[in-house]
Amino acid sequence: AGGVMHCFSGSWEMARELVRLGFYISLAGPVTFPNANRLAEVARRLPPDRLLVETDCPYLAPVPYRGRRNEPAHVRLVAQTVAGLREVPCEELAEQAAQNAARIFRLPGAVHA
Repeated sequence: AGGVMHCFSGSWEMARELVRLGFYISLAGPVTFPNANRLAEVARRLPPDRLLVETDCPYLAPVPYRGRRNEPAHVRLVAQTVAGLREVPCEELAEQAAQNAARIFRLPGAVHA
């Protein structure tokens, strides 16, 4: 098994089971929404080696662009939110997510765990 759960919107319990099955969990704009308590829990508890961030362009723009067309550059806002929830520097989170993406998509320079 394995793969990527794109634009994940489920519970921590679901995420935990998916990780157990070898999936990566990708968080998008909704994690920035004020009432996204379930996603905040997922963001805090996910193992770092299973975390991805994305935008889901052109949909689900993060706060403060919610309701407008999403753009690739907004991934920074998703990463900042997730880093804040995890209490790690955004640069650290971005590097981890980049390594995870490189690994799952077999990109050059991937560090295999």
